[in-house]
Amino acid sequence: MEHKHIYDQDGKQICCNQEEKIYTNAEAKKLLKNEHSDDDGHDHEHAEEHSEDAKHDHSSGENQSTFQLFLPAIISFSLLIIAISLDNYFKPEWFTGWVRIVWYASAYMPVGFPVLKEAIESIGKGEIFSEFLLMSIATIGAFTIKEYPEGVAVMLFYAIGEIFQTLAVRRAKGNIKALLDQRPDEVTLLENNQPKSVKAETVGLNSIIQLKSGEKLALDGELISDSASFNTAALTGESKPDTKAKGDVVLAGMINLNTVALVKVTTAYTDSKLSKILEMVQNATAQKAPTELFIRKFAKIYTPIVVLLAMLIIAIPYLVVSDYVFKDWLYRALVFLVISCPCALVISIPLGYFGGIGAASKNGILFKGSNFLDIIANIQNVVMDKTGTMTEGVFKVQEVVFKPEFSKDEILQMVNVLESKSTHPVATAIHQFVGNIDTSIELNEVEEISGHGLKAIVKGKELLVGNFKLMDKFSIKYDIDPTTIVFTLIAVAYDKQFVGYLTIADSIKEDSQITIDKLKALGVKTTMLSGDKSNVVKFVADKLGIINAFGDLLPEDKVNKVKALKDKNETVAFVGDGVNDAPVVALSNVGIAMGGLGSDATIETADVVIQDDRPSKIPMAINIGKQTKRIVWQNITLAFVVKAIVLILGAGGLATMWEAVFADVGVALLAILNAVRIQNMKF
Repeated sequence: MEHKHIYDQDGKQICCNQEEKIYTNAEAKKLLKNEHSDDDGHDHEHAEEHSEDAKHDHSSGENQSTFQLFLPAIISFSLLIIAISLDNYFKPEWFTGWVRIVWYASAYMPVGFPVLKEAIESIGKGEIFSEFLLMSIATIGAFTIKEYPEGVAVMLFYAIGEIFQTLAVRRAKGNIKALLDQRPDEVTLLENNQPKSVKAETVGLNSIIQLKSGEKLALDGELISDSASFNTAALTGESKPDTKAKGDVVLAGMINLNTVALVKVTTAYTDSKLSKILEMVQNATAQKAPTELFIRKFAKIYTPIVVLLAMLIIAIPYLVVSDYVFKDWLYRALVFLVISCPCALVISIPLGYFGGIGAASKNGILFKGSNFLDIIANIQNVVMDKTGTMTEGVFKVQEVVFKPEFSKDEILQMVNVLESKSTHPVATAIHQFVGNIDTSIELNEVEEISGHGLKAIVKGKELLVGNFKLMDKFSIKYDIDPTTIVFTLIAVAYDKQFVGYLTIADSIKEDSQITIDKLKALGVKTTMLSGDKSNVVKFVADKLGIINAFGDLLPEDKVNKVKALKDKNETVAFVGDGVNDAPVVALSNVGIAMGGLGSDATIETADVVIQDDRPSKIPMAINIGKQTKRIVWQNITLAFVVKAIVLILGAGGLATMWEAVFADVGVALLAILNAVRIQNMKF
């Protein structure tokens, strides 16, 4: 059976057959071999279950309809309402004794049995003091003192809170799970020009696959059709069509928009860029923020303390109160346990971070862990590279200034042949300007001089092409001052004489100015570091309004500049577009990679990957971090303040179990609603 996925221009799936496979998070992790362990030895999958779902069993909830989730609570609620009505209004004679107990027990079991089961399983795993144990003790205790309606109500509202938590987690996972179904399972392979449907994972390198209009590419490859337009929304968050020409790289997840295209496979199924992105997003859910880790540790200490305090509420009054009634003090202790359940904290905080990662992913920003959401929220200085980050990184020859005694066309042809030996962007600009390479020109003794340029023997004479440091190195005299020319200069010397120079310029990206303005609005300082000429860097910085800008820097110089900022106790993010900046990325508090689709190494070294080349995603990432942190701390404050007040009232006998359960579930639901807000925010 074929597994075809057809999509519209916005990347939305518009039809599929019934046997289409959609991976859950757990299945995707196995597919991507995401079976690593945390530093503390806990399995990532185990850790993710406990953090996302707050140690609640939501795995089955993902595959259940909303009605199925609510069904046990509906049954329990119906039986409880009937029982309360019989108790307080109709009062039939038969509704007494064991009949009454069995009725309330029947109302309790649909919602109580899963919690009791979890409590026993947690004890079996060595996690004795869990919220499941708290709720079990509180409700069984209520039955013991014959407060049946309250015992059922506590578990019922706890279950309702659980359902809303499941729905919130499901919604938070939505943005990330959308990424997990970005690759079709099958492709159309061409064998002897005959189409054949095969499993994508079985396709070998250099195979030719056919992509129809509306279909999504399953493997990375090289376009061998003359041209094709693709929707790259799955990879960049942008649905703007991207036209590719013959020989261009096309990536898994791109949607072919208008014509049948042929693609030569260049990467194995599990090694595609999209696979790496999916794996990174999956790993991100297991990389915890300090706040999240603190709450998990806090809950392990907090819960046994609460149980001990509940026991003391029963025991101490026995020694000091003259008219001590065990049932009354037991009731107070049970109220105390219900109120103290840490549900709001252990679910809403991981959910807040998970929502932040999902919101960022939807906008084409990949965080490698929720810890980086915390760090980026406190960034004080964004240090950025110039070329490829704030500028297009596409050089074009602006002007050729050669001395009249030299033949301009002849020298340019020699320069073009020599530059064909280099993959530098400057060489590409010269090729585009000069045109076809003259194969009749022979080069001898070609040498690349690092940081300077190229040297060769052409027609028995020395040809030098590079910067003016190259001219100085070979004692070539020139009659211009390079510092007075803003654009990048390519100096040329032939036969020990200075021929002249070419000016090459790189245009500023259209949203670079917006980026700087937004960073200033966020109160974040900006610094530009570049290996380009100082006057070029200053020209770009002045145009964008960046005060601190430095040029003529080697990689170690960039490292020293960032060290100096960190020595001033500034939290620094470094933004670069390649692995060349790896030392600075490693040194900075947060390393941000631009255009992560272009470099596997960038994905590996950066903490945050921006999937397209738009610098405006930098302030967006900071803003998402700030909003996530704000929501997390709002939830922490809300939970602690409300619980502290009601705990005191409960211990003093001023709050009943009804008030306790409404306070507990109410705070949890408010925290959950607050946590999912980030998914609806516009950044």
